[in-house]
Amino acid sequence: MNDKQPRILNNRLGSILLEHTRLTEEQLAEVLEIQQEKGGKLGEILIQKSYLTHEEVLKALSHQMGIPYLDSLAKYEVPTSLVSNLPISYAKQYEIVPVEETETYVTVAVSDPLNHAPVDDLRLMYGKNIRFVIAPPAEIQDTINGVYERSTTIISEVEDEDEEVQYDLDEPLDLLEASEEDAPVIRLVNNILFRAVKDRASDIHIEPFEKLLNIRFRVDGVLSDILKPPKRYLSGLVSRIKVMANLNIAEKRLPQDGRIKIRIGGKEVDIRVSTVPVSYGERIVMRLADKSSTILQLEKLGFNEASLEKINGLIANHHGIILVTGPTGSGKSTTLYSCLARLDAKTKNILTVEDPVEINISGIGQVQVNAKIDLTFATALRAFLRQDPDIVMVGEIRDKETAEIAIHASLTGHLVLSTLHTNDAPGAIPRFIDMGVEPFLVASSMLGVMAQRLIRKLCPHCREPHVYDESTLRQYGFEPGTFSGKTIYRAAGCDQCLQSGYMGRTVIHELFVISDEIRQLIIQNVDTGRLKKQASDEGMVSIRDDGIEKVINGDTTIEEVVRVTQED
Repeated sequence: MNDKQPRILNNRLGSILLEHTRLTEEQLAEVLEIQQEKGGKLGEILIQKSYLTHEEVLKALSHQMGIPYLDSLAKYEVPTSLVSNLPISYAKQYEIVPVEETETYVTVAVSDPLNHAPVDDLRLMYGKNIRFVIAPPAEIQDTINGVYERSTTIISEVEDEDEEVQYDLDEPLDLLEASEEDAPVIRLVNNILFRAVKDRASDIHIEPFEKLLNIRFRVDGVLSDILKPPKRYLSGLVSRIKVMANLNIAEKRLPQDGRIKIRIGGKEVDIRVSTVPVSYGERIVMRLADKSSTILQLEKLGFNEASLEKINGLIANHHGIILVTGPTGSGKSTTLYSCLARLDAKTKNILTVEDPVEINISGIGQVQVNAKIDLTFATALRAFLRQDPDIVMVGEIRDKETAEIAIHASLTGHLVLSTLHTNDAPGAIPRFIDMGVEPFLVASSMLGVMAQRLIRKLCPHCREPHVYDESTLRQYGFEPGTFSGKTIYRAAGCDQCLQSGYMGRTVIHELFVISDEIRQLIIQNVDTGRLKKQASDEGMVSIRDDGIEKVINGDTTIEEVVRVTQED
């Protein structure tokens, strides 16, 4: 395509905008200059600069191209058959939705009439001419969600049932092989799982209350409502999930734990299922783990260069203990896996004991604890010492027995990696001592402790600059000068990030390296405050300060740092 063609089109659009909107010639000239330097669409730049609203740009495009503009698509009752062959990902990518079909044409609502890429696809798909109407993006997304919700969740068809379906529980269930002949409750559960994987959810919560049933997804660490089906659907939903997880559907008074393996488009997902009886039925939480996940490199987890250099130095040791601390769901296992992947499994004997084994690593012996046969962290770790290991990873140190064996292993020439539940890195030392381990043993064996949290990253598609007033900063616990002269962003929300303003997560952390001075303080059994002050004097950056650095770099928001660190 000729490079000048978009400019001619944009200039023509600019003329229409000048004639039909409040846009000034100075503003148009400024935006055209920005477009020439950085690229992008004229309309999007105008909206970003707040010179025009989305609606004003779309109405100008409607006038320019002779395509009808509709504020609302509510008048269309879109049949589900109209989207049966149109993938929802395609509809959302191009912000298009078919709204009406006649014998000769299909009417399609679009938010960007300048994007001609879908035209031939739609014409081929429907075998008819395509007519367009322009509508706001939010209106199109709402219509997409509504029609696909009706076509996939089939809530209105679900009836309570306790039907048992037999499967090969050793093989993953392929959700995409589900057919229309399947019972409605089967299709409902399949579609909840499918949507959870599509939305990058880590957990699914099914919560019964007195008069309603609530289904929530945890995405990037935050729970949000997804569906509120009528309460009468609970029995069939619970029974279906229990059958898939190989649980006892007749037992409704005791908690149960199980596992489901599913496959979606070649991706294997392992689901841990937990049921608990509550006042109004059984509550189910399902944790999703992508079995096809690749181990991330430490550089991609969010650690800065200074910390990466220190981590590499710690794991290069031949003996000692390295701990990663933080609450549940703070990415501790991911960090440990990344450390193990950095070590040479070909020349070293590496063994792990985990609960459960989340990612299989080639060349490493991995054991899963099993309380039913008394295979605990301590018993596995004791057995490991007879397996000539070089490096041992313990999923979690929970008690004195495991702590003492780990210290014994580290003092006899093994590198031990593990996790602990403490709020900060220096707090791991008194926690070990509280378990009953002598301070001099802790001082002799400990190499370093890293405390971390997972924090949501700003969506790169919709983040927007924002200036915080001094009172707001003080309310959040920051000095007004902390961010002076820096561009700070806040979450806006768009279709790419499911209107949350965030997409993905990164690590904020503090790394507590055990120096000779700190070893002496540990032997003296000083409190956490003294350890933290000494570490700070030696250059340790706190979790909150690392979060502030992420805010200044444009990776996250002040609100997110406050949310994640407010208990520290």
